[in-house]
This record gives sequence, structure tokens and C-alpha cells, in this order.
Amino acid sequence: MRSEIRRVALLGAGVIGAGWAARLVENGIDVAIADPDPEVRRKTEAVLGNAERAMRGLFPEPPARRGSVTYAASVEAAVEGADFVQESAPEREDLKRALLARADAVAPPDVILGTSTSGLLPSRLQADCAHPGRVVVGHPFNPVYLLPLVEVCGGSATAPETIEAATAFYASLGMHPLHVRTEIDGFIADRLLEALWREALHLVNDGVATTDEIDRAVHYGAGLRWAFMGTFGIYRLAGGEAGMRHFMAQFGPALKLPWTKLEAPELTDALIDRVSEQAEEQAAGRSVRDMERSRDDALVAILQALEGQGIGAGIELARWRANRRSASESG
Repeated sequence: MRSEIRRVALLGAGVIGAGWAARLVENGIDVAIADPDPEVRRKTEAVLGNAERAMRGLFPEPPARRGSVTYAASVEAAVEGADFVQESAPEREDLKRALLARADAVAPPDVILGTSTSGLLPSRLQADCAHPGRVVVGHPFNPVYLLPLVEVCGGSATAPETIEAATAFYASLGMHPLHVRTEIDGFIADRLLEALWREALHLVNDGVATTDEIDRAVHYGAGLRWAFMGTFGIYRLAGGEAGMRHFMAQFGPALKLPWTKLEAPELTDALIDRVSEQAEEQAAGRSVRDMERSRDDALVAILQALEGQGIGAGIELARWRANRRSASESG
């Protein structure tokens, strides 16, 4: 598969696609965007502006080269001449399959077709492609330009060299590729996130807590630990010197108690109204862009703190910083 990536075609430039554009541009890679939204340029440039502001928090020095952004009139025009394709359209299987098939018909066989799907099976998404072996999931997290995790998952027809090349490319962007070895709906991270989301909806639906109270329960507590240590690492420490076995013996029986409800509540109009109204109250009149900048500032500070400790996502930031320094010195 093609290893030298200078130009990437982005099919879809919503929250995720625009985030990809920002990370790619910051790494000196040109992007061509295809998106039917008549306001795609304005929305993308707003994300790029926020991203550049965040990047200067992480890297005071500008990149050795900043990539360019162009807007194509069609999928085919965006893919023409691209070294890599990243599809980030809405989470509809029919739409994604059609876009990947159109890209497959234009791109040379050695160009990887990545999809940002958050949970659709790649075996189904690659089914209409003449070259399905080059289709792979590259599932990032919002904001793509700051969060390093990207889940990489192949379908039944995906070639091993595609997985290897895609993993190397994402890593070169300062990301942390996590190879999802078993094709499964929702992959790994979103299955965990959805379990929390389902329980949170129950708490709101049952009147136990508001959206603000639930969010505070996360970001004042376990969320701080999750920035550098996962669930198993945290519970290992909770077992004290006796370790995980002691923790499971002590708290394992609680798994039989009715603490959680994994089946999601019915999304009635009343529940949707309640969640939406409470979420707007939490926003307290702040615009989405203002909230994004506040989020980015917090993430920059956390990433820098983790880099100083040489732990978690800070490891990837240190690698990315070294790569940027090397590119600047050689350029």
C-alpha cells in the first residue's frame, strides 16, 4: 500500500471530517474535501481556527509546513490524485458504502480507503468495492486534532498490509492506533461509552439526576483518572496490596445487585425534551465554538501534564513533538 502520504481526500466534513482536516493540515498534509453541505467552507474554517489555536498551546512553534485545504465539487474530484482517503459521512451504512465504492472506482489500488465509522462493520462497508482489501476502519474521537486514539479495524476482505500501512500513517500524525483484532459492532471504545450513556439516560429518565449532575459525577471523579489510567488499572489499585483478585472478591458480588440497567430506556419525546433542555441549561448561553475552545484548553493542559509524567496520552504527545522537531530541523 502507498506509504508516502502527501494528499488526503476527506469525504464528509462534519465534526469528525473537519477534525481530520485540522490534524492533517497541522502535519503538513494537503486535504481535498468533498461535502454537499453549502456551508461546508464556513464550518470547516471555524474548526480549523479552533484547532490552530489549540495546537499553539501544545506546540508554540508552527509546523515545518502547513497543509492546504481545497474544496472539491465531487467525491471523484477529491479522490483524484489523493494518496489516502478518509470517509467521515453520517453514520448510515448505505451512504458510506456508496461513497467508498465511488472512491474505489477512482483511486489507484494502492491507495487506502479509511472510514471513520463509529460502529458499522467494515465487512459490510467494503462489500461494494472492487478492491475491498484496501478498506479499513480508522475510527477517531472528537476533537480529532487533539485526542490521539484511533481504532483500526479490518473487515473480512481487508488485507493485512492495509492494517499495517493505515496504522503507520495514523501513528505518523501523532495518534495512538488501537488495533481492534475482532470485527465487532461498536468496536471497543464506543461499546464502553454507550454502556455509560445508557445508564446516564436511565438516571435522567427516572428523575434520579439531571444531565449536569451526571456530568459532574464524571468530570470531578473517575473522569480525572481516566485521563491516564483505564478501568482495569484503577480497580487494580483499588484492591490495595492484595491486587485485582482482592478487589474482585470484595466488590464482585455487587455485580449481582441492581445497580445498573444496560437496556436503554425508550427515547420518548418527553425524555428527549428533558435531556435537550437540561443540556442547554448546562451550556448557560455559551456557543458551541466557545465550548469547544474551553474543552480544547482543558485538553491541552491535561495532555501537557501527562507528557510531563510520561504516561497515557502524554507519551503520544512526546512522540509527536519529537517528530515535529525532526521535520523542522530537516526542512
